[in-house]
Amino acid sequence: MDITVCIGSSCHLKGSREIVKQLEGLLEEYGMKDKIELNGSFCMGQCVKGVCTKFNGKIYSLSPADTRKFFEEEVLRRLEE
Repeated sequence: MDITVCIGSSCHLKGSREIVKQLEGLLEEYGMKDKIELNGSFCMGQCVKGVCTKFNGKIYSLSPADTRKFFEEEVLRRLEE
């Protein structure tokens, strides 16, 4: 599975760098580095929605404040299915 975080200009200004750091830490914390690949991408065309993050074919709008919730509720849940 892949998680792709937009690192384009707009998303960078909204905290994409912090989201990437948090996701790296969460992958380490949960021992998921071998199950999930973290990628960066330039503009996903959803600039007004926040930091665009694509997981399992769906686009999510994240902020640094809700990254852990996204990981625990979306990513971990998908891995348990």
